[in-house]
Amino acid sequence: MRTHFLATLVLAVAAAGLLAGADMAPASSAAPATLTVRGSQYGRILFDGSNRALYAFTGDRRGRPSTCYGACAKAWPPYIVTGSLRAGAGTTRSLYGTTRRRDGKRQLTYRGWPLYYYVADPVGRVLCQNVFEFGGLWLVVRPSGQLVRLPR
Repeated sequence: MRTHFLATLVLAVAAAGLLAGADMAPASSAAPATLTVRGSQYGRILFDGSNRALYAFTGDRRGRPSTCYGACAKAWPPYIVTGSLRAGAGTTRSLYGTTRRRDGKRQLTYRGWPLYYYVADPVGRVLCQNVFEFGGLWLVVRPSGQLVRLPR
């Protein structure tokens, strides 16, 4: 219950920032998309090359295109790639992939799961693990590609 309250509070603060014109979402760049493995309160999980935690959405189906658009994609921005993919420390290059979004952009996948950020996560922190929003759970991802599931 506390986690859901915290997630709702953080989402409200993030939405207020977006409405005020603040851009809290990670920017995509032409630099190679990189995943790294770092320690967290949930064990070793995937982060991007800038130390931002990455999530998978159980509302998506592994190996299928993203289902997160509109308000969902504002709260949970997809990890968009424009350049090449580069395997970072602790990851497996064969698990990297991409899926096309409706706008034609490529979203990074890992073991078939489209990857997302949480808009209000500070660098190096995980604030919305195991939160149910937009029809599914948001879960951080292990280096094996398994989703970190917690008892609810």
